[in-house]
Amino acid sequence: MSRHSERTGRLIQREISELLERQVNDPRLSTLISVTEVALSPDLRHAKVFVSTMGSEIDKEDMLAGFNRASGFLRRELAANLRLRHAPELSFHYDDSIERGAKLLRLIGEVTVGE
Repeated sequence: MSRHSERTGRLIQREISELLERQVNDPRLSTLISVTEVALSPDLRHAKVFVSTMGSEIDKEDMLAGFNRASGFLRRELAANLRLRHAPELSFHYDDSIERGAKLLRLIGEVTVGE
C-alpha cells in the first residue's frame, strides 16, 4: 500500500469515527463501535471499512445493516469534509480482532492465576 493511500485511509477512518459520534442517528450504530482499519484500492475508488464492537452475533448483523444503510450519507460527508477528488465506494466488514484479543487475555489470566 502506498504512503498516500495509507494516509488517506487513516483520514477516512478518523472522519467516519467522528461522524458516528456526531451525526449518525441510526440506533443500530449508537453502541460502542470502533473503526479499526480502512483498506483502499490502488485507485482510491473503493474502501473496505473494518468495524468492531462487543456484542452478540445479532448485534453485528444489525450493525453492518446500519452501516450499509448509512453508506451514502457517510460517502457524501467524506467527500465534503476531506475534499477528495473521488469519494470511495464504502463496503463495511466486521473485524473480530478485539474480541479475539480479549479472549486471549482472559485465557492468559486464567493460566497465570492457576500457577
